Amino acid sequence: MNLFDKNNRFNIANLITFANIAAGLIAIHFIVHGDYFTAIILAWIAGALDIADGKVARKYNLSTEFGIQVDSFADFVSFVIMPSFLLYYAITENSSGTAQLILGLIFIFYIIAGLRRLIEFNISVEAGEAAKYFVGVPTPLGAILLWILYLLYAYHIIANPYVIGMLTLVIAWSLNSKLKIRHP
Repeated sequence: MNLFDKNNRFNIANLITFANIAAGLIAIHFIVHGDYFTAIILAWIAGALDIADGKVARKYNLSTEFGIQVDSFADFVSFVIMPSFLLYYAITENSSGTAQLILGLIFIFYIIAGLRRLIEFNISVEAGEAAKYFVGVPTPLGAILLWILYLLYAYHIIANPYVIGMLTLVIAWSLNSKLKIRHP
């Protein structure tokens, strides 16, 4: 098995992406069990792996349609679902059923907005191509913004879960907005 074969579904770039997915899924496990610190460490590992897979794919000419799809799935798990779970679980720990329902609907909206963004990105991108600007907030940046909201809540800077929910809606909107974000 050649790790540097573009046609190998388990080439080195895709293996890094699969590790990103694993980090996101394991982080969700820790979130559900209330261990947010470990989940956040795994989230940052997922972020590092997301950067690494793209660099490796470009350096070794491993960019393929399959890789684009796997990378978007990794982004969905690690930068849409996982940070949504983190923030939702954190702000609803002591909430009523009604608050959990309202906030849950907000996070479902966020997850659908993130999925839409990733699908739109996949439809418009070519393998190996990197645009100068993203149109709309990329999902990894959306995840960072959700983590910032988590910190604001955890440190009681914003103590109201509904305010966090409203800010989450703004971030969800920004994912599919016309904002131009410079590509790193």
